[in-house]
Amino acid sequence: MTDPSLVRDRVLILCTHNSARSQIAERLLRELGGDRFEVASAGTVATAVHPLAARVMEEIGLDLRGHSSKTLDRYLGERWDYVITVCDQAGERCPLFPGPARRIHWSFEDPSAATGSEADRLATFRRVRDAIRDRLRAWLVESPAGSAA
Repeated sequence: MTDPSLVRDRVLILCTHNSARSQIAERLLRELGGDRFEVASAGTVATAVHPLAARVMEEIGLDLRGHSSKTLDRYLGERWDYVITVCDQAGERCPLFPGPARRIHWSFEDPSAATGSEADRLATFRRVRDAIRDRLRAWLVESPAGSAA
């Protein structure tokens, strides 16, 4: 029998392209949640990890190397405790997952859509990164999974 203290909640984070917001959230939750969670991210469409997402995560000491953009299809048959959508389009298109999956929707602007100079676009990525980090920190405090540690 599995020791209940070794069972981690499984969290799937979704956005449209799995290129920025969901990648940032996945990496941040791994950092902030420690060993409490098994975390994955996916998109309704796979593209590539956005270079500016990797850059703003590197600024805070977190590496996105090894991350890749994945489609939601690969996770549909799996059990998830939490399915968190981080964009409105994914929130609308997210299918139902079997089992106990609790759906949570957080709407963050798409930093990939930012225009202007590289400095302007980086500022948008930083703002979204920080908003996601703040929301995850609050969720870790308020959720049963977050307070179980």
